Amino acid sequence: MVHLAPSSAGTDALGQGAAPACYAALDLGSNNCRLLIARAAVEGGGQGFAVIDSFSRVIRLGEGLGNRNDAPAGALAPAAMDRALVALGVCKDKIRRHPVVALRAVATDACRRAANREQFLARIARDTGLAFDVISAAEEAALALAGCAPLLANGPSHALVFDVGGGSSELMWVEARDGNPRLIDFVSLPVGVVGLAEAFGSSADSFEAMVAVASEKLGAFEARNGIAARAAEGEVGLVGTSGTVTTVAALHLGLASYDRSRVDGLEMTVDEIRTVTTRILAMPADALMQDPRIGRARAHFVLPGIAILEAVLRAWPVRRVRVADRGVREGILYQLMAIASAALQSGLSP
Repeated sequence: MVHLAPSSAGTDALGQGAAPACYAALDLGSNNCRLLIARAAVEGGGQGFAVIDSFSRVIRLGEGLGNRNDAPAGALAPAAMDRALVALGVCKDKIRRHPVVALRAVATDACRRAANREQFLARIARDTGLAFDVISAAEEAALALAGCAPLLANGPSHALVFDVGGGSSELMWVEARDGNPRLIDFVSLPVGVVGLAEAFGSSADSFEAMVAVASEKLGAFEARNGIAARAAEGEVGLVGTSGTVTTVAALHLGLASYDRSRVDGLEMTVDEIRTVTTRILAMPADALMQDPRIGRARAHFVLPGIAILEAVLRAWPVRRVRVADRGVREGILYQLMAIASAALQSGLSP
């Protein structure tokens, strides 16, 4: 569902007032709350967007979900909901500061599974005015693929797109010819950085055990699609969209602080990825927390994320991985802008 978001910036629904129209995409995941605000822009002859504002915060919404002694199984924890509400308050203020004409707010794995999700969503609406769609794993995959589509152009005929999430990880098997990717198959795996961190902690001693858990989940998807044989022949591109992959890229580049413009679209060899993995495995917890590309909030989830990444690399023998700092939010923005464009052509408001 697309929600109109009138602002005080003096613009009409199609951006013909005092300021160009902006669109907002909000993704409430199991580990992160992410907002992206953008305006439409034409890039290289195709429809694109220019980012106006963004926000990302680790909220650990899925922390302890289904594994807590002080609440019914499958319930979001009070502290996790409080963290999410604080982050969503920041998002609300950012949306109000810009001429946002339409927004879509989606919630994924944690809210899909939570027994108390309706109470939580009602509290969000009451406290922030934001209305969320709890989307299926299939829609989450479709949005992530739409967000990553520009990175699939001019590559191999097929691609595997993976998103390492907090509560689950998504895999998309894609035919990528002609710059118009077609989803062949997808799976939402019940393994993410939050669950692995809770089960194994964040010690390097547990790394291979985490890889084994993630690897076991990949077998059925490979058996169904026969991706490994194509990958061995160089016919498969691998695109990673998650904080895990972008963090590895930032460390590989030696950035003093994270820089999306240098990370998004970067290609890394598998050897380069594993060199960074070896470095991270050797870093003590304090060093992970103090590293500006990781930070205290994310340090606990770095090793679980890299374990899932390593499982993917072992399952499918590609030579290079393209890094995508994009996904569900970008897919939503393309969706919102397509709706607005169609409305403009028909003479209606979005």
